[in-house]
Amino acid sequence: MSRAAVRNPGGQRTASKETRRLQLIQATIRSIAKNGLSDTTVATVAAEAKLSQGIVNLHFQSKERLLVETLRFVADEYRDAWEKALEEAGPSPAEQLEALINVDFEPTVFAPNKVAVWFAFWSETKSRPTYRKLCAERDRRYDRKLNEIVTALIRDGHYDHLDPDCVTEGLSAVGAGLWLDLLVSPRAISRDKARQIGRTLLVQMFPDHFKP
Repeated sequence: MSRAAVRNPGGQRTASKETRRLQLIQATIRSIAKNGLSDTTVATVAAEAKLSQGIVNLHFQSKERLLVETLRFVADEYRDAWEKALEEAGPSPAEQLEALINVDFEPTVFAPNKVAVWFAFWSETKSRPTYRKLCAERDRRYDRKLNEIVTALIRDGHYDHLDPDCVTEGLSAVGAGLWLDLLVSPRAISRDKARQIGRTLLVQMFPDHFKP
């Protein structure tokens, strides 16, 4: 039995609040991947988690709050992943750029369920201000850091023909496109293949820093 679980006098297991909330968020991710955003309900989440609907309502009060917290969870997970990658990367802009690009193809990120969640929420950003704000914050923070590293690399390698903004948008677009490939044809794209495509793009843009 995990440390987070204890037995009450009736013999049933009770999980800590944090453990139960994470369990429900993971169940919501699976439900969105299977059913889509609109058809994900408290009932589908409860079924995925193998818990009662009352437990879902106890921790999140409503379906909308559960969805918002799920989006916040995947956004925070992604931010933590690329910030950690940069901390572990070398000091050069080239090492940092490769580390940042590779994050998009890490197992916790480049997974069908996670990608399905991103596209589900992105599709609703026009009509849902809360989703739009969370997605925009995620994109803005990442793009700012990506642009900062790209600008430093262009300066370092004297790639004067490259525009930092165009390179930043191009790299982001390629990452999103590979995520879409995973969503549409998961058997046709692997993490290694996606990483190879990303590196090939870096080789073409920055030949003095990246070799085939």
